[in-house]
Order: sequence, then C-alpha cells, then structure tokens
Amino acid sequence: MDRTEMKFGDIKVKIISPDNVGNSITERDKEMDKRARAAVKSALEKAEVCQKPIAKYDLEKRQAYIEYPNGDREYVR
Repeated sequence: MDRTEMKFGDIKVKIISPDNVGNSITERDKEMDKRARAAVKSALEKAEVCQKPIAKYDLEKRQAYIEYPNGDREYVR
C-alpha cells in the first residue's frame, strides 16, 4: 500500500494516495473527503467567476504563486 507518514509536532498523519484508499479509511471518511473536494472545487469556480486571484503551486518550480484572472502569475518568495 502506498502510504506516507508525516509528523506535525506531536501529531502523526498518515497520507494515503487516492488510488490506494481501499479499506484504509472508513466510508464516513470517504464521504468527508468527497465533500471537501467538492467544497474546494466550488470555491475555486466562484473565485474565477468573481475575477479573483487564486493561489496555486507550481510542481516543477516547487513554488507557490498567485494566478490572476488575466493569466499573469506572481511567484511568492
């Protein structure tokens, strides 16, 4: 199973890739994940409609940036 453990202070978090969820999480957790994804998608769509900038992450440059409605990018330092 594809798992990663990360530690944040005293808290351990298990990260499971979406492809390998299987029996690792409960049905209730799966539903919560589904709702969280839908909420984020809705917020991003609303920001686009309202012409608001959106924070994103560039995997190649490994850097966060803000993308403006006109397509300009401002990388965060």
